[in-house]
Amino acid sequence: MGILGKMVFIGFGALSLALALVIGFSWGLSVQSFQGSDVLKDVPLIDGHNDLAWNLYLRHGNNLSAFHFDQDLRDDPIMGTAVCDACRTDLPRLAKGKIGGQFWSAYVGCDSQYKDAIQLTLRQIDVIKRLINKYPDNLEFVTEAGKIESVWKTGKIASMIGVEGGHLFDSSLGVLRLYYELGVRYITLTHTCNTPWADASTVNEGSVYNLTDFGKTIVHEMNRLGMMIDLSHVSHNVMRDVLVTTKAPVIFSHSSSFSVCDHYRNVPDDVLYMVKENRGIVMVNFYNNFVNCNETREASIEDVVEHINYIKNLIGPDHIGIGGDYDGVNDMPKGLEDVSTYPNLFNRLYNNRENETEWSREDLEKLAGRNLIRVFGAVEEVRDSLSEVPPSDRVISGMELYMAQKKEGLKPGACQTATEWKQVDMTKL
Repeated sequence: MGILGKMVFIGFGALSLALALVIGFSWGLSVQSFQGSDVLKDVPLIDGHNDLAWNLYLRHGNNLSAFHFDQDLRDDPIMGTAVCDACRTDLPRLAKGKIGGQFWSAYVGCDSQYKDAIQLTLRQIDVIKRLINKYPDNLEFVTEAGKIESVWKTGKIASMIGVEGGHLFDSSLGVLRLYYELGVRYITLTHTCNTPWADASTVNEGSVYNLTDFGKTIVHEMNRLGMMIDLSHVSHNVMRDVLVTTKAPVIFSHSSSFSVCDHYRNVPDDVLYMVKENRGIVMVNFYNNFVNCNETREASIEDVVEHINYIKNLIGPDHIGIGGDYDGVNDMPKGLEDVSTYPNLFNRLYNNRENETEWSREDLEKLAGRNLIRVFGAVEEVRDSLSEVPPSDRVISGMELYMAQKKEGLKPGACQTATEWKQVDMTKL
């Protein structure tokens, strides 16, 4: 080879080496620059529970003309952080938080049970629908699992409704069915009060009803409808009873791990194993008192990470989601103060510390929304498999209602005229 040939060969080799170094360096930068929150560009982040509608009721009387959802409300005189420590949601912060799907909670307090719960619940469903319709460029109403991702890809938040508390359909299967027709896609079986057919978490290890036979009928009817069963707020025994009764996967829309923080709103290990077998999902709550049982220190994002990692280590990445409970509680952890902070959590999980579980990109996508979409779709599949099953004609007995109302210190039947009350001979009680 001549001198010129050698020079060309050496020059080409040097250029190849330089190019390889540049490509390798660039590849290294791209790997290093990935953050956990980057998955939220590829999959919708779906939160299982937000109580904004309750704050609209308390602070605006559901008057949307006075509520400016498209503005940053942190300094708002009615919904700002200085005057409302439970107000943490607006469209600018949702956009910053990269929310792609949200279950808006239709909630009414337990003091409405046996009284005007249904009317008040309908008002909450109505205000959620009106809010969605008022901001069509930002929100879109969704009632099917398959529509969540397609709506998110248009730049909108897929907006769904959950009813928080079995007291809100007043033990009526007919009302339950009508809620489904209105677009409700999950019902939390209890709130902080027992219903006549299921115990709330407030019984702790005790029991009043557990899950009654009528409660099992409700579970089966929700399976038939395609209504997701939410076990947040129920007692541990009711969790177990429902999981051996249901034909469809269940959700916990906003609960955490009992082993990490032994509050009875959280899920014990044996139930977590049942959730895995059921192919359901636990959407981890952020509320300080549910994630941090150490009252000597302030809750932080690290507490939420501990709960998520614990559940992942116990039952795998296929059964975890996010259920922040924003606008429903007064105290949120440092680092997760409002709906703009979800990316912090995904970044922290990906940047795992020594001896912490590792999160792959696929795992983070499941946590963000893929698990919830899978569960929602599986519930619809069970519904379709039961399409030949007729609606249940069953009505709760007057005696069950009588005993439940008596336990609540009410005058049983004082506000009821339904025929089931005619079965109860008040003179013999």
